[in-house]
Amino acid sequence: MRLGDRIKAVEPIDLRDTAPDFVIPAPEGERVDPFVDLKQRTQQRLYARLGGRITDASTSEQELRHLLVQELSGALDEEAIPLSKAERNQLVEEICRDVIGYGPIQAFLDDPSITEIMVLSDDAIYVERDGRLQLTDVRYLNQEHLRTVIERIVHAVGRRVDESSPSVDARLPDGSRVNAIIPPLAVDGPQLTIRKFSRRPLLADDLIRLGTYTPELSTFFDQCVDGRLNILVSGGTGTGKTTFLNTLSAAIPESDRIVTIEDAVELRLEQRHVVRLEARPANIEGRGQVTIRDLVRNSLRMRPDRIVVGEVRGGEALDMLQAMNTGHEGSLSTLHANTPRDALSRLETMVLMAGYDLPIKAIREQVVGAVDMIIHLSRLRDGSRKVTKVVEVEGLEGEVITLNELFNFDRSAGLDENGRSLGSIRATGVRPKFEERLSDAGHSLSSDLFGDPHDGLRLTRSR
Repeated sequence: MRLGDRIKAVEPIDLRDTAPDFVIPAPEGERVDPFVDLKQRTQQRLYARLGGRITDASTSEQELRHLLVQELSGALDEEAIPLSKAERNQLVEEICRDVIGYGPIQAFLDDPSITEIMVLSDDAIYVERDGRLQLTDVRYLNQEHLRTVIERIVHAVGRRVDESSPSVDARLPDGSRVNAIIPPLAVDGPQLTIRKFSRRPLLADDLIRLGTYTPELSTFFDQCVDGRLNILVSGGTGTGKTTFLNTLSAAIPESDRIVTIEDAVELRLEQRHVVRLEARPANIEGRGQVTIRDLVRNSLRMRPDRIVVGEVRGGEALDMLQAMNTGHEGSLSTLHANTPRDALSRLETMVLMAGYDLPIKAIREQVVGAVDMIIHLSRLRDGSRKVTKVVEVEGLEGEVITLNELFNFDRSAGLDENGRSLGSIRATGVRPKFEERLSDAGHSLSSDLFGDPHDGLRLTRSR
């Protein structure tokens, strides 16, 4: 007799009086998997038996697993369903995974083809695969189950999430980025978003294979990093800025002392001499906060050769620009923007957030003196991430910053039969003014890299 038939042969027990919050009614007309039904009923019994002990985020995984195995045995005995040893072990393992680990999303965390996981309370779970969103057929048992998972994640990195601090950024042990937000800010229940990082850091060769940019551009970027240009990586959400920044940093010489500054540690530099700094939120008394700006200021006292800021978001932009202008050349950072021009506008706004009443022209002089190049990334409609613009920050004409567009993504080729973009990054024919600096650093730019100035795209200046 099959397991499903044996389960259906047993009259289900009504647990509404003991654990009403954990009962998930099946939609009318929808057929319920007997194994899933048994699993849910067993979990309901488990929560009724253990109460608050099962949601205590301070309990270690080993202690909780031992407790679960003991209580699960009793809960399964109460079901009075004849299970084989293999079936019983499978059920225990799945329930332990749901309660101890990250629950239904654990399988997605283990799937290398999935890059992002989005949990909408206990209603639905979406994943991103190949740049496209997909609705999954699993969900959390209830909001308390999801809340427990969130608390376990943030507790492991010394952070907290509660009604007084209802949003938090954290990371998983493998470096994946986590954002969680709970009521009262999240009206429909806890929301969890996980940006997965590959277990192996992506290298330039990987991005070339994925079509993010060309081998020629990869060589050019390496020369710019080694030649100590200050580079900003701009792009929208989910365009791969942090991954790209990580590949850029690989060109920093081993002899340089590198200080990385991040809100939550994500960068994985391969060099040995790296000092990693991470911001810290305020504690429950509202004290002890250490901001990105504090860390940028502190890094200047650490004798850095290179400063790598994971993302510029606020007043630290002023300190970063001053560092770039006072001997800390070769610094790298990212910021959110829709175009390179927008990146400069955002940079100006963030400098004003530092609290100083500076004239716009003075800010733009700082920007022009500090930033040498902006590399812009976009996520195309087919889900692929591409380098779509490379611009040189040339100078200031009056109060307007002028940009030289060196490379631009040509979309005119359209899409193939699978909806994939056939476009490619092309030179505009303009050679950068910083070519002499690269030459002084021992790098000779290929004469073919920038193409014929009279052929193809010709965009000499952007204002």
